[in-house]
Amino acid sequence: MSGTIVIQNAAIATVDAVSTEYESGYIVIADGRITAVGSGPAPHAYGARVVDGTGCLATPGLVNTHHHLYQWITRGLAQDDALFGWLVELYPIWARLTEDTLGAAARGGLAWLAKTGCTTSADHHYVFPRHGGDLLGAEIEAAREIGLRFHPTRGSMDRGASDGGLPPDEVVERLDDILAASQDAITRHHDPSFDSMLRIGLSPCSPFSVSSDLMVQSASLAREHGVRLHTHLAETLDEEQFCLATHGCTPAEYADKLGWLGPDVWLAHCVHLSDSAIRRFADTGTGTAHCASSNARLGSGHARIKDLLAAGAPVGLGVDGAASQESGMLVEELRQAMYVSRLRALSSNPAEALNARASLRLGTMGGARVLGREAEIGSLEVGKLGDVALWDLNGLGHADIADPVAALVFGPPAPLRLLAVGGNPVVRDGALATADEDALARACRTAARSLMEVS
Repeated sequence: MSGTIVIQNAAIATVDAVSTEYESGYIVIADGRITAVGSGPAPHAYGARVVDGTGCLATPGLVNTHHHLYQWITRGLAQDDALFGWLVELYPIWARLTEDTLGAAARGGLAWLAKTGCTTSADHHYVFPRHGGDLLGAEIEAAREIGLRFHPTRGSMDRGASDGGLPPDEVVERLDDILAASQDAITRHHDPSFDSMLRIGLSPCSPFSVSSDLMVQSASLAREHGVRLHTHLAETLDEEQFCLATHGCTPAEYADKLGWLGPDVWLAHCVHLSDSAIRRFADTGTGTAHCASSNARLGSGHARIKDLLAAGAPVGLGVDGAASQESGMLVEELRQAMYVSRLRALSSNPAEALNARASLRLGTMGGARVLGREAEIGSLEVGKLGDVALWDLNGLGHADIADPVAALVFGPPAPLRLLAVGGNPVVRDGALATADEDALARACRTAARSLMEVS
């Protein structure tokens, strides 16, 4: 556990319940938790490491609610396809994943998230080739090495092409094997403690790649053990047409029928939701992981995020898999979410669009709420975990923007003076403190080449 860190002379956006901000203030982190936040000079703390935040903005560490880390080594492919065509091209490549290649991808993706302000990340891994090894364990070890809080979900697919699903049969699993592996993942890895670095969820992939039995039994198993549920939902019109033809209802109605709405569930994308679906999400406390850049890259559409927020539903941000969002920066999603909401508003009613501070809340407290950790992370408050991003706004890209929150959200990605997870430095002065970045890049390059060269 860390000692004491004092950040002083920084602008601070706490993202607490009343959006408290300080033009110049301090944060004290001791033994992993925030012990003081305020305006003006920092109190003396004997033996503390002092970080000068002059010209910087301190925010809660960003919370990524949806990712596919394995895709970090398959970026730049299927550049012009929508979701279904993109998946058809990439599934055969992903079927070659091994423990070693996934480990390299996860280290690279998590390191990049850290370097761009993320302190907590979920991951949805659902491709398990028969001889791939311990893929879930590989990414868990990668997160431990990089130093981020990690919410991996044991994903699954049991509905291959021969059963009317989209994925090829060689990348799906048997229902009983999935349930056994899911039970094992919870037993071996899940840590529900307040300062947990690792929490497991269960995540059948999508309505077009899993059976109804898998959805129902996964929900039952997750609720038996008190872990969260996650899946893709309502991402494209193709998916809606599939559900209408196969199940006789929309994706949101299908999820509801299977018991897949509730405060322990978060769903990725949710681009195509009706008014009644939005009300059901709000009434049940069902969360949404908004992936604005990925939805744009694949041409999926504009999610109704402001409507979900107005209804009271939890919403966080996700970068999504790096094969559909090659940048992989959650800090960019703050701006992208704001832009997408303004496109939806069509300039007719600015009040219907997100602003900079609403976007920052989505990427911090919104994500914490979606992952069920709003009491622990997501804001800079006494008693919460010391997950802090200190953004350096002194450079050419930001120095002339007087409002530091606007500089962060509207401006280019800001370098980090410090990224701390539980008070432990993961990034210092823009450089990763927990691993050799050049070595990570070489490993990712080698892993990507190995996937592409296999015939």
